Amino acid sequence: MDWFTDGLRHYPELAIFLTLGVGYFVGSLKLGTFSLGAVTGTLLVGVLVGQLHIDIPATVKSVFFLMFLFAVGYGVGPQFFRGLKSDGLPQVFFAIIVCVLCLVISWGCAVVAGFDSGTAAGLLSGAQTISAVIGVASDTINGLQLPADQKKVLVDHIPVAYAVTYIFGTAGTAWVLASLGPKLLGVDLAQACKEYEAKMGGGEPEGLTAYRMFSVRAYRIEDPVRVGGTVGAVEGRFEKYRMFILRIRRGKEILEAGAETKLEKGDVVVLSGRNEALVEVSKAAGGQEVEDPELLRIPVEALDVVLTSKDAAGKTIAELAASDLVREFGRGVFLRKVVRAGQEMPLAPGLKLDRGDNVTLVGAKTDVNRVADRIGYPDRPTTQTDMIFVGSGIVIGGFLGLLAIHVGGVPISLSTSGGALILGLVFGWLRSVRPTFGRIPAAALWFMNSVGLTTFIAVVGISSGPGFVEGFKALGLKLFLAGVVATSLPMILGVLIGKYLFKFHPAINLGVNAGARTTTAALGQITDVAKSQVPALGYTIPYAIGNTLLIIWGIVIVLLMS
Repeated sequence: MDWFTDGLRHYPELAIFLTLGVGYFVGSLKLGTFSLGAVTGTLLVGVLVGQLHIDIPATVKSVFFLMFLFAVGYGVGPQFFRGLKSDGLPQVFFAIIVCVLCLVISWGCAVVAGFDSGTAAGLLSGAQTISAVIGVASDTINGLQLPADQKKVLVDHIPVAYAVTYIFGTAGTAWVLASLGPKLLGVDLAQACKEYEAKMGGGEPEGLTAYRMFSVRAYRIEDPVRVGGTVGAVEGRFEKYRMFILRIRRGKEILEAGAETKLEKGDVVVLSGRNEALVEVSKAAGGQEVEDPELLRIPVEALDVVLTSKDAAGKTIAELAASDLVREFGRGVFLRKVVRAGQEMPLAPGLKLDRGDNVTLVGAKTDVNRVADRIGYPDRPTTQTDMIFVGSGIVIGGFLGLLAIHVGGVPISLSTSGGALILGLVFGWLRSVRPTFGRIPAAALWFMNSVGLTTFIAVVGISSGPGFVEGFKALGLKLFLAGVVATSLPMILGVLIGKYLFKFHPAINLGVNAGARTTTAALGQITDVAKSQVPALGYTIPYAIGNTLLIIWGIVIVLLMS
């Protein structure tokens, strides 16, 4: 055992990886539907490992924390700036109100309970489930004009308060929004979502079933006159379905179909479109389905595209489908999926597309590439990260964060961590507008987000471990009760404000509350209860605002308590 502990003390990097491995495992364990999550699991394991009195250079946690904050900003940047437009402003204002409530109520609880600034910051971090507050609050405390030993005590109180309040912060938020929220609103959430989907023109989600909305099949045309005589006439007759003829076999010859191509009796055509359209065309032409592998061997592609076109952004799917843009360029291409800020949107005619959305196009490869070049930038899978973009963003943000103003002798600044977050927002927005540079693949972004944060938390847990147990004994129950109030009250007030002041649809109301509190777990619970993705429509803009303000509140609450 001495060999093991001495090894961890002499090689603290091994202690970090031990904490990460066991922490992720502990965080993945579930009690019913609840789990601690990787961050809390890593913190608790780090505290245990920290009982061995392992010294880790502070630079390690700073490097990973800056990487994490830049990734957070990069991920939400497009929606942050998108929300500043007129049609997104109600959700922006709502998110600001909820974030202010989170700060004021957490601060009030800390004042009433007599907590110090470190405990107050940990309360805010855990009760509002915003782990990054641990880092920015620590930086702010270290910038105060206090003795070094007093700073260390305050900084060590942050993870104690976080650990005590985080569990209810996660589970309590999900319960308030998913279970209590519909009762406060007085609605059947699932029925309300069905009505909203009907209004948008959507139906039941396709999910993983044998049914596929779109197909490519081959049919023999026995009576071309009955369906219009030419390719263009046939496609025009079934325009509401967006059905296309891609190829024609005439005898042994295979022809590419053009709008003026005349159909002849006995032609075998490849039809692409909705299943019901293909059935109607085959009936109208008096034809039958044909097995023709050579004719059907058309290169197809499902391509993710970052939407940048001003002609497409701001339109609903229905408006875009009827626009000159699609009539001119969109032949043979269909929309399969829309992802916004990491959340899949309900695919319905009434869904409005935004610049920076990741849309999945399907169709013949040449057609998909043509449309992709017209509406945005193809986001093809790659393993390479633009490290010039990442490195320069963190450096510029860090130096901007070092700029400070003095109020009453107290230096106020964003710190390097706040600067990295702000530049992440700006660089993420630039990527959505000019996606030819700044590529961070999804796997790399996950690593920066998840491993960046958990490595920082691992070092925090190991470093504060020796004093953690005493702090927990002294403040445990009082902290937990303060956390219950700081978690629940902003969400209850947020639901009521959304209903009576902003008059949001019930599903959107719960979604914007989950977004403003940046709690994806609560959104998942809400969509499960709703049996719909409609709540996600209200999640993305408030999430971007909340992820920014709640992190900055880590600076503010320390200054308020100081």
